[in-house]
Amino acid sequence: MARFTLPRDIYYGPGAINELKNLKGHKKAMLLTGGSSMKKAGFLQKTEEVLKSAGMEVQLFEGIEPDPSIETVFRGAAAMREFQPDVIVAIGGGSPMDAAKAMWVFYEYPEKTFDDIKDPFTMPKLRQKAIFVAIPSTSGTASEVTAFSVITDYSTNIKYPLADFEITPDIAVLDTDIPLTMPKTLTAHTGMDALTHAIEAYVATARSDFSDPLAMKAISDIYDSLLDSYHGDVEARGKMHIAQCLAGMAFSNALLGIAHSLAHKTGAVFEIPHGCCNAILLPAVIQYNSKVCMERYAQIARAIGLPGSTDKQLVNSLVDSIKAMNKKLGIAQTYQENGVSEELFNANVDKIAENAVKDPCTGSNPRAIDVENMKKVLTCAFTGEDVTF
Repeated sequence: MARFTLPRDIYYGPGAINELKNLKGHKKAMLLTGGSSMKKAGFLQKTEEVLKSAGMEVQLFEGIEPDPSIETVFRGAAAMREFQPDVIVAIGGGSPMDAAKAMWVFYEYPEKTFDDIKDPFTMPKLRQKAIFVAIPSTSGTASEVTAFSVITDYSTNIKYPLADFEITPDIAVLDTDIPLTMPKTLTAHTGMDALTHAIEAYVATARSDFSDPLAMKAISDIYDSLLDSYHGDVEARGKMHIAQCLAGMAFSNALLGIAHSLAHKTGAVFEIPHGCCNAILLPAVIQYNSKVCMERYAQIARAIGLPGSTDKQLVNSLVDSIKAMNKKLGIAQTYQENGVSEELFNANVDKIAENAVKDPCTGSNPRAIDVENMKKVLTCAFTGEDVTF
C-alpha cells in the first residue's frame, strides 16, 4: 500500500495571509522567522496582526539562521514549552519552516533526542499540543507542503533531512506578494532547487500516478517562468511560487534522489547554498540516472518542447537546457567554478560520498549507487566532465 499526503488547507494568491483570521478557537500562536527580511517588508507584522485579530496571544521567535542547527531547534522547543502555543506559525524561507517543524517535535515530546528522530519515518504522533502553519517567502524549498525538514549538525558538517508525514504542515499560506521581496540570486537558487525537486520526483522509485502530474506541471511552469521571475516580472514571481509548491507536493510523496543526497552533504562543507548545489549537480545526476530511466527524462524534455528525435537526444537536450538555464541565472556550472578549491574537494570527497550514500534521498534514486560511483558523480560535478559510467 502507498500513501499520498498534503496539508489540509492551502491558501494562495495576493494577500493570502489574511486567511489566517479563520483560525478561530485557538489561544496562543508562536510566530517563528529567520533574519530581518520579513520584518523589513512588513509581512511579519502583518501576520502577527492577523493572528491577534483571530483572538490569539502571539509570541515571536526570531533569528533562525540559514541551515538551522540542532542547537537552534532545541532552543526553540524550549521557548515553545514555556509559552505553550496551540498554533505554530513559521514564516520565511525553508530554514525557519524546517527549524519550526523540528522544534514542534521536541515541544510535544521533550524526552526525545535528535538521534531518536533523524532516521526516516521514526517520529511520534504530533498535534497533541499544536497545529502547524507554514508561510513561505521564497519559491523553492516547498517546506510548506512537505514531510521534510533539513537540520544541520555543525559538529560534523552534515545536513540531516528529517522525514515523516507527521511534520507535513496542517495549513500552507502561499501569499504571492511575499516572494516579490526576493533578491535575484535567491530567486535563482531557490528556483533551481524547485526544478530539481520536480525532476527528481518524476523519476524517483516512489513516484506514482498522483505525483507525476504535479511534478510535470511544476517542471513546465518553472521553465516558463523562472527566467522572467529572476528578472523581476511580478506575474512570473507568482507563477513560480505556485510551481515550487506543486514540486513540493510531488517530492514529498514521490521522494527525491542523489542530487539532493549530495547537496545535503556538500552544502555545509563547501559553504554553498542548497539550491546552488542542486543546480550544479542536476546535469551530472541526470546523466548518471539516464542509464536506467532514459524514457522518463525524455518525457520531460518532450513535454517542455526540447529538440531530439530519440530518447538519448532528448536527454542530452534536457541536460544542455539546464546548463543554459544556470548560465542565464548567473550560476556557475561546477563546484570548482563556485570557488571550491581542489585541495578542499580532495580532502572531503571520500567522506561526502560515503555520507551521501547513507542519505535518506539515496534510497529513492532510480539507479542504485555505491560510494565509488557517488564519488565519481561528485567529481564530474566538480570538474564539469560528463558522466559516462
